[in-house]
Amino acid sequence: MSGFLITGGRVADPESHHDEVADVAIVDGKIVAVGTGLGSAERMIDARGLIVAPGFIDLHAHGQSIPADRMQAFDGVTTTLDLEAGVLPVSSWYRRQAEQGRILNYGAATNWAFARIGAMIGINEESSLESFGRAMRDPRWMDNVSSSAEQQNILDRIAGGLDEGGIGIGILNAYAPGAGVQELTALCQLAADRGVPTFTHIAYMANTDPKSAAEAYIRLIGYAGATGAHMHICHFNSSSKTDVERCARLIRKAQAQGLPITVEAYPYGTGSTVIAAAFFSDPEFESRNDTSYEQIQLVASGRRMRGREDLLATQSEDPSQLVLWHVLDTENNARHRDMLDISVLYPDGAIASDAMPWSMPDGATYTGDAWPLPDEATSHPRSSGTFTRFLRHWVRERQAIPLLDGIAKCTLIPAEILAASTPAMRDKGRLRAGADADIVMFDLETLTDRAEFSAMNRPAEGVRHLIVSGEPVISDGMMDVAARPGRPVRRPVQSTT
Repeated sequence: MSGFLITGGRVADPESHHDEVADVAIVDGKIVAVGTGLGSAERMIDARGLIVAPGFIDLHAHGQSIPADRMQAFDGVTTTLDLEAGVLPVSSWYRRQAEQGRILNYGAATNWAFARIGAMIGINEESSLESFGRAMRDPRWMDNVSSSAEQQNILDRIAGGLDEGGIGIGILNAYAPGAGVQELTALCQLAADRGVPTFTHIAYMANTDPKSAAEAYIRLIGYAGATGAHMHICHFNSSSKTDVERCARLIRKAQAQGLPITVEAYPYGTGSTVIAAAFFSDPEFESRNDTSYEQIQLVASGRRMRGREDLLATQSEDPSQLVLWHVLDTENNARHRDMLDISVLYPDGAIASDAMPWSMPDGATYTGDAWPLPDEATSHPRSSGTFTRFLRHWVRERQAIPLLDGIAKCTLIPAEILAASTPAMRDKGRLRAGADADIVMFDLETLTDRAEFSAMNRPAEGVRHLIVSGEPVISDGMMDVAARPGRPVRRPVQSTT
């Protein structure tokens, strides 16, 4: 047989529940056979002693660059998607990714926040972390209810992004909490009419009413029920915080009634965002979130906020600075560890990293070609080790979830969340004939995340081979720095601009 053959590995496919030693044959970027006695091929990989699994699918990755791809490759990721925020315009973003070349498969949703920015304050920059920060200097798009004309403008921009192949609608509701229910309902109705999911950062995250996480989830459940839209909850852990038990009960009840709601979480107690996020400015931020300003830490310098005045001054100085928000102390607090378990092990929930861009000490986003990454590059450990951390801690060490079920959370479940609306995802997250040859091979006994808050850019270990679109990216633990096999994941384009 000509092509590519993986031999002797423990093939773990959550779709078929196959979990035994077998070979995998690849031709022209597709899996053509899984079984024994498949003969030989032009290229062979000896996978004895390794788990052979579908490549991990990350629904929530903001890095979207060569350095971000390389770090996620060692985390076992083969497809990295920015769905919570998304991009706008859509076509030009996909064009730029194709022109520069990507290591991993890539894709994005249509960005509601930038549709609001354009419609309400007339700033029509292409979406980026830096332009997001600049737009936050004019809070009208964050705080105001849209007029009828503005609302229609927002919907038209979103519809245009969907026409250009955007994978659903990214709704950063927490960054524009002033948006009214009528606008959000119309937005969700548009999603339902187009048959695409929404990916929502809920509007509120406090522990107490009003504007609690529970209130935000009730709204999200209402949008699903009233419009029929598929509502996907982003980072269930950091949105629910210490009220996750109540929030999980609400979502489980809504799902049991048949509402189209899905969930993702990442395996860390610390979140990350930009310093200008609206929820930090709440005068009652500390009391309502059971937290302190000292739990907010600048990524680039490591400095922690010294109080509300310090926070407001830092917001004004550079609103796009990345910060860490140390919400759950999972190292020292057993109750907090239990809370993280609720979100990470949520039934049929996906693992997703919320990987952040890599930053330099001056706050600029790093998009260079150096490998390893520069020593001074920072992000969040989840940008380096989300999937390996989950499999190490919850599957291998604690055996809180069986191996196949754990792999499903990283592969089949995220693929199925998108399968109805995005045909390209129907052949990902699986090891079967006809599926895309996106494959990770790892040593379960040595698989581990290495990134820490004091050393965020340490690649994970244990991924011995990674194949993207049928081409090796990692071989025997070494990266091919010239490899650019990433392909776009995109809904069918209806029109281009």
